[in-house]
Formats: sequence, C-alpha cells, structure tokens
Amino acid sequence: MKDKPYLDQAIEILSSGGWIMIPLFILGLLAFYVAARLFLFFLRGHFGKVSIEDCEQWVQDSDKAEGQVGEIIRYSQDGVENLNDIQSRFSEIRTAEMPRLNQNITMLTILVNAAPLMGLLGTVLGMLTTFYGISLGGSESTTNIVASGIHEALITTQMGLCLAIPGYFVIYFLRQKVIDYQSFLVRLESITLQQFSHKATG
Repeated sequence: MKDKPYLDQAIEILSSGGWIMIPLFILGLLAFYVAARLFLFFLRGHFGKVSIEDCEQWVQDSDKAEGQVGEIIRYSQDGVENLNDIQSRFSEIRTAEMPRLNQNITMLTILVNAAPLMGLLGTVLGMLTTFYGISLGGSESTTNIVASGIHEALITTQMGLCLAIPGYFVIYFLRQKVIDYQSFLVRLESITLQQFSHKATG
C-alpha cells in the first residue's frame, strides 16, 4: 500500500511527457527483450567458464561434455571421418550462430541509438507547446501551458538518455561476448582437430 503513491507518481510523471513516451516505452521494452535474449544465450552456454583443460577432456570423451559446449563437441565429432569433416561442422556452427548474434547486436544498437533521437523529438514537441503558450499572453492558463511544455521537453529528453547511456555499455559488453564466443569456437576447433589427428596417427 505504501508503494502505491510512488507508483502513481511515476505514472503521472511518465504520462506528463506526452504521447512520445509511449513509443519510448515500447522502444525500451524491445531493447530489454533483445539484450535479455543475448544474455541468456551466453549464460546458458557457459563459454567463458569452460577451461582449456575441460575442453580437452570433453573432446577426448564427449559423453562427459556438459551443456551447450557438450552439444557442440558431440555434433563436431558425430560421424566425422577426416579433418575436413570437423572443419565443415564448425563452419556450420558459425554459420548458424554468428549471423543471428550479429543481427541481435545490430537490432539492439538501432534501438539504443533511436532512444535519444526519440527523446529529442519529445523535446521539440515540448518546446513547440511552450512557444504556443508564450504566444497566448500572460494569463494563468498560459503559465500552465508553458510549464507543461517545458516539463514535456525535459522528461522525454531524460527518458531517452536513461535508455541510451546504459544501453551503450550493454552493447559493448555483448559485443565482447560475441568476440569471446568466436575465439572459443576457434580454440575448440583447434583442440578437436588435434585430438582427431592424434587418434588417426595412433
């Protein structure tokens, strides 16, 4: 019950930003959804937590391999007859995963870049309301219109920046995760090729 006044106040502040707050809110939800999907992919994969020693052991005995890394290892070894088959399997994995990850990163970048622009549009609309109020003269209603326009201009700018600033850090973090994932696949492919060569020569 105590939280309700704060919630009502937050809703009132957001609604005072005008109709531009609706697409800003939707844009924020979309950005959160795309970022959450990428975070979940990397969290489920545990790519950064698997050591080289674990990879070597799992490649030697794929039945012990765990999680998504285990699925990759088993897929790269199942029914292969030579080194070219292994390389083809890893190429298929990269072809299947990397474009999807890069598309999500691109989509997230577009959404984050659009946030301050949407906020700027709200600023312009708020200033137009302010100028309209000024043109009416010095009555009390005019003062309310001017104050409403200034408030609308400020709240939309603030909302756009609040979405964009942390969004840029999230994009940088996720891009690093994609690079780490690429490096992991290259390292895993190298280990798999070495193990297969040892078995073939042994």
